[in-house]
Order: sequence, then structure tokens, then C-alpha cells
Amino acid sequence: MWDDRFEQILRPFLPFLPPQEELTPESDLKDLGLDSLGTVQLLGTLEEDYRVRFRDSALTMDTFRTAGVLWDTVRGMQQSTTG
Repeated sequence: MWDDRFEQILRPFLPFLPPQEELTPESDLKDLGLDSLGTVQLLGTLEEDYRVRFRDSALTMDTFRTAGVLWDTVRGMQQSTTG
């Protein structure tokens, strides 16, 4: 799964996710309240905290569809920067 920091970054952008409810890889971020402004802010926060840059090819709605896809994208960018 993902590290604790990822979930701590993501949760504030999901107003419809109750604090006690588990965030799963299949969690639909739009259904949980991630809107277009939140997506842009989340993008900047992830880039800053993980020291990565989202490639143009990753700037799609599919990347931000679920928590799992978003984490896989971030993790892939980390590996390509360190590898």
C-alpha cells in the first residue's frame, strides 16, 4: 500500500471521507470530494513533499481517479528519479 505521509496529505482534500473510514486503493477520490481546485492543490503538495514532478502524461483525470492509481503514479515517479 502507501506510506502514512501519502494518506496524511490526501485526506484533507477528501471532505466526504469520515475520519474513521478507511481509505483504500479503490477509493474513488471524486466521490470523496476531490474537485478540480483540490486536484491542483494536491498535485503541488505531492510534488513538494515527495520531491517529484508529474509528467504531462500523468496529468489526467485517470491519475486522480482512485487513491491506488495516484499512489502508483507518485511511487513510479520516485523510482524514476532515484533509479
